[in-house]
Amino acid sequence: MSGSSCVVCVDFGSTFTKAALVDLASGDLLATASHPTTLPDAGGHGDVLDGYDACVAVLVAQDVRAEDADVLACSSAGGGLRIAVVGNEELVTAEAGRRVALSSGGKVVLVLFGGLDDAKLADLRAAEPDVVLLVGGTDGGNAEVLEGDAAFLARVPWAGPVVVAGNIESQPLVADLLAGSGTPHVLADNVVPRIGVLAPDSARRAIREIFLSHVIGGKHLSSRTDAYGRSFTELVRGATPDIVLTGVELLARGLDDQHPGAGDVVVVDVGGATTDVHSVVELDPEDSGLAREVVATTPVTRTVEGDLGMRWSAISTVEAAGRDDLHAAAVRRRADPDYLPDSAEEQDADLEIAAAAVRIALERHAGRSKVVVSPEGRVVERSGKDLREVDLLVGSGGVLRHGGPDAVRRVLLPATGDAFEGGWQLPRDPKVVVDVDYVLAAAGLLAHDHGVTAHRLVRRLGHRDG
Repeated sequence: MSGSSCVVCVDFGSTFTKAALVDLASGDLLATASHPTTLPDAGGHGDVLDGYDACVAVLVAQDVRAEDADVLACSSAGGGLRIAVVGNEELVTAEAGRRVALSSGGKVVLVLFGGLDDAKLADLRAAEPDVVLLVGGTDGGNAEVLEGDAAFLARVPWAGPVVVAGNIESQPLVADLLAGSGTPHVLADNVVPRIGVLAPDSARRAIREIFLSHVIGGKHLSSRTDAYGRSFTELVRGATPDIVLTGVELLARGLDDQHPGAGDVVVVDVGGATTDVHSVVELDPEDSGLAREVVATTPVTRTVEGDLGMRWSAISTVEAAGRDDLHAAAVRRRADPDYLPDSAEEQDADLEIAAAAVRIALERHAGRSKVVVSPEGRVVERSGKDLREVDLLVGSGGVLRHGGPDAVRRVLLPATGDAFEGGWQLPRDPKVVVDVDYVLAAAGLLAHDHGVTAHRLVRRLGHRDG
């Protein structure tokens, strides 16, 4: 650390690189900047640090303290973190692995189960994952598939990094197999130590370790250092969605009694290709018996809807919403992902597409409740995650940050309230805000070493005491 009173927080995004200068004492945003992310071209020309340098220059022009400030960064550039999940069977361990991968900031590109073979290996290679998450069996339970998958990967051999988070009793054998084949791997606690329990934290840490040690450098996004001799791999602390989820946890839970959280929080981030939902919702113990899922719901959850978005996924978004009237607008956006609305009519279309993406993504994240008449009487069953008592709904993404007051009224508010058919467990009456200054990523970057600063930064999004 340089001892500077400020920190530059950077998000190397898939489309834009965003930077913010934060005062460590006050938590104030002193300056912000953004620049199109500069990825190397097919000939190897260009460097992801080019756009970063442009951002820093803008920050320095606003506040000279940015010149010698420490830098903390996260990245989803170059496709982000691609994870393939390999598990015993579809409904328990593979599903648990998928949820853990998402909560770790990854894009799940493939889920395999039932034992690896040559056909599945072809699928795995075609998916081009950055990390394989190998899961299977409860602790002390079925070991055959997990150990067989490890033996298969060692025999191939598989060159990419593997996170092992299955039956704890199988881990010595699995580790020996992977080590013998030279496969880079990290061991984590079982994501499903017993049926009905999902334990993601150890695997999340292991995936973060793999991302930093193998994935960032392996994408070859940068071949130089910045003006202070820092490389891209030295700057990056984690995958952007993972860092954002850390910021959401801080926003919801706070640090302590002197630095309280906002309560239950949902963040919906509308992008060009995906719509991500992050939630931190403390579960009601009385409701635990109402769930009908073999993989437990956890307080901290992330889902990624790859068919919902503003540009690359615009057509599938309007189709999912049944909005034939928006089809032509969606086709135009899919054909030109850099398109910016050039009229009031096109601005309206952007907001309508965004509203559809938000509503459907929240429905999928939340699930629904239904009344079942059993011999014992009337019973309410729930699936998914009950968001009805959420205190704060935060919107993120360019369409929301640049949409003005209409963005809240037309995009976020229609996904709240009680007037829904079908039992969707959507937020009833939350405070609704937009992360205009993109503080959640910055707070997530600061949370580990500068918790009070990070808390002060997220207070602007709506804490109970603020």
